[in-house]
Amino acid sequence: MSVLEFLLLLLIAGICGSLAQAIAGYSHGGCLVAIALGFIGALLGGWIARALHLPEPLMIQGFPVVWSIIGAALFSAVLSLFTRRRPVLM
Repeated sequence: MSVLEFLLLLLIAGICGSLAQAIAGYSHGGCLVAIALGFIGALLGGWIARALHLPEPLMIQGFPVVWSIIGAALFSAVLSLFTRRRPVLM
């Protein structure tokens, strides 16, 4: 894997993580958190897809984009259930 492929993989994971945070309505962090969430979502979503024998509709550089977004949105939603909301101070 070249440096360019690795950077492309990080970019795709970041976009998937950001979309998942937007879908779940929960954002806790910046770009690095979105990238980590994209990778966690790829693991979780890929596991769910294999368990249900579902195909991957979109793969980019071996990265399961659709299942990454679904898995990351599920993970983000569960994470938002276990963290308390901070009061907004004005």
